[in-house]
Amino acid sequence: MTGVDAALTVEGLVADVVAGRRGPVPDEIVATSVFWLGHGTRLAGGDVTYRNQYVLVRVGRSFGACAVAAGPDGPELGPEVAAASGSSVASLLTPDTPPGLRVAALDAYLAETSPHRDDPRAEPVTLPAGTPEDRAVARDAAIAGLLEVDHGSTVALIGVVNPLVAAIRERGAECLPCDLTLSRTQWGDEVRRDSDEVIDAADAVVVTGMTLSNDTFDGIVARCRARAIPLTIYAQTGSAVARAFLGDGVAAVCAEPFPFSQFSADETRLYRYRAADS
Repeated sequence: MTGVDAALTVEGLVADVVAGRRGPVPDEIVATSVFWLGHGTRLAGGDVTYRNQYVLVRVGRSFGACAVAAGPDGPELGPEVAAASGSSVASLLTPDTPPGLRVAALDAYLAETSPHRDDPRAEPVTLPAGTPEDRAVARDAAIAGLLEVDHGSTVALIGVVNPLVAAIRERGAECLPCDLTLSRTQWGDEVRRDSDEVIDAADAVVVTGMTLSNDTFDGIVARCRARAIPLTIYAQTGSAVARAFLGDGVAAVCAEPFPFSQFSADETRLYRYRAADS
């Protein structure tokens, strides 16, 4: 926390790290490797091709990740980020750093100073070897398993992934999908644009870590705090950043650090967290 009565924000978390309140001061901690990764995926039976770009930062034994949006002129960051390799983490946390690179550096620092694999709060979940469809279903079932909602409850899903829509419905809940780019789910459901609208109509909320990269994260957390409804975060982007909010506006986190499930056909691991009072 940045103050006794202050609710944590992303900027507050950055300030904590820079001041050494979350571990060693980052001035002499080196981002050994910085790189960009782009890929596309279309799952069997789907009609949507997901095109994703990520910035990755390696610090010691850990990777930090941030998905970056592709606008009309292409992704906001590209392979040129490799020039930041060898920089100090502190230099990558300044306000002048591009947001995607800054989030990835923050994530890498937090993952290295407190690895998911060593966190006593973490519940490791092994995703099975298999096809992209097999692994997506297993991953999204693990995320939905963090929801503690009654049959017939309404769950807002901000950041639409079709298998996660299905996993929420399999738990007997109604899904309110919200996304800035998709207009329909695989089943033809309307996807809304206004996150406040779906949060205000929901009994629980699930968001992806990409809300960290598009600067909507703090607003979503604040609105869920105000309504006192449980917020679950599925985080490839910012898996360690999201964990920092556990119990402070966030009820549960499904953290999937790099390398992500979609990049392997073998078993991989993610980590589930629940706030003590959730």
